Amino acid sequence: MFPVVGGRSARVARLLAPRSAVLVAAVRGRKSRSDPVAKSKEGRIKVPPPVDPVEMVVLKERYTEYQLIMRALRLEFKEGVIRKKYEQETGSRAEERARQEEGEHRALMEWNNQENLRILKLRMIRVQKEKEEAEQKKLEAIMKREEEQQQFMKEKEKEILQLQEEAKNFITPENLDQRIEEALDNPKNYNFAIDKEGRVIKQTVLQ
Repeated sequence: MFPVVGGRSARVARLLAPRSAVLVAAVRGRKSRSDPVAKSKEGRIKVPPPVDPVEMVVLKERYTEYQLIMRALRLEFKEGVIRKKYEQETGSRAEERARQEEGEHRALMEWNNQENLRILKLRMIRVQKEKEEAEQKKLEAIMKREEEQQQFMKEKEKEILQLQEEAKNFITPENLDQRIEEALDNPKNYNFAIDKEGRVIKQTVLQ
């Protein structure tokens, strides 16, 4: 026995004391297939838990989305592995092919630029030609309008001259007596008939 002096001696005494037996927790064994049903569970019918349709739709959509994401990730990882393996296997051939593709790309880009420049020049020539044709048509329209206007003025001048010529035979207060005497000296008979062709077929005699 150790003398009990303060708390330190008590702890030392506990550490040096003989250990007790290890306690093992009792584990319930599983039933075998031949064991009968427990009395508390006799007549019980297992009913599956209720399923919420909305929750089922959401879960189905999320599961579908999860499958798509995982499939995409697997394909991405697989592509990376295949690419890395291909690069390791090909080595210099891949680099040479990359240089060739880059050279072909530069050549194609240069050809594309030259073709764009050629098409641009053709477009500029076509636009200039269309502009010149439009200006020519506009000029022709102006000249035609001027010719029509001049022709109209000539016709009007001709009409004016004709009216002036006809005005010489108008009866005016100055030549009224003269015209009366001429009418009396030269009587005209307007009492006649004409056929469909405009020929005089019958006319009365002046008295």
